[in-house]
Amino acid sequence: KMLATKLMYENPIGLNIIGFVDDDKAINEEIVIGKKVVGNTHQIEELVAKHKIDELLIAVDDDNTERTLALIDSCKKLNISVRVTSELFDIVARRMKTESYFDVPVIDVSSHYNNSFTLALKRSFDIIFSSFTLIFLSPIIISIALVIKLTSPGSILFKQTRVGKYGKEFQFYKFRSMKVIIGEDEDRKKQMLEFMSDSNADLRTKIINDNRVTWIGKIIRTTSLDELPQLFNVIKGDMSLVGPRPCLPYEYENYDEWQKRRVKVIPGCTGVWQVWGRSTVSFKESVVLDLYYINNMSPWLDLQLVLQTIPAIIAARGAK
Repeated sequence: KMLATKLMYENPIGLNIIGFVDDDKAINEEIVIGKKVVGNTHQIEELVAKHKIDELLIAVDDDNTERTLALIDSCKKLNISVRVTSELFDIVARRMKTESYFDVPVIDVSSHYNNSFTLALKRSFDIIFSSFTLIFLSPIIISIALVIKLTSPGSILFKQTRVGKYGKEFQFYKFRSMKVIIGEDEDRKKQMLEFMSDSNADLRTKIINDNRVTWIGKIIRTTSLDELPQLFNVIKGDMSLVGPRPCLPYEYENYDEWQKRRVKVIPGCTGVWQVWGRSTVSFKESVVLDLYYINNMSPWLDLQLVLQTIPAIIAARGAK
């Protein structure tokens, strides 16, 4: 209502407000002077066609995240400009430059890039960049492998089942940085589930059992060199250079329905929340950042995130 009033009386961008869509108010109920409710959310497609609308502005502060995202999805299918102002996307506005209407941040959620051509470009970039990096860093990779083998009993690689695109599981690779133990780390599992359920906790609350980390493990964790073997995951097609972080099966099983949207694409070695959030965001915020990426992914955004990952690693922000 506040934004609509400003657009009516201080409108340098020339927007013409047709009316309001609201499920809780009666049709023709006046919201601001001269502007009324023209229908409900189930009538949006009909209203867009009838009034020749070329932009929808979704202004919601609904605690029902699934409902909000479903509304956004239905609007995106109309092939018009769709922008959102909502507490749900506050993390996006805080972490990156966004548009604003009268100092109110708005997020463009229109579908622009997610098509077969973009995905083909993304895959080509993944293969070329990963292959070049593996060749260029092969002396470092070989050296790390030798040190791990010679200083700690166990395998060089740490392999773990992770959840990929559409929930398909795959074997995830990292350099082993911890002493080998038998069985699953139940303490870490319990802690992760607590973190996922706490909307206020950030990733810094996650604790690693330092007694298990080897001396070489501390070094490669701090520099993120332990993640280099994931480039083999990228070449295999299990992962992409950029995308949502692949979760563990028990994490996926405990996702809310809206959080499962992050497995609509191939998971990545780095991503929006790793670069712009890293260890200072809650689990819910990290998912929202991933969903922002999924909606806006493009070769240009991927290149930006890959290049921004490098200084993030050098600074060792949020390193485990």
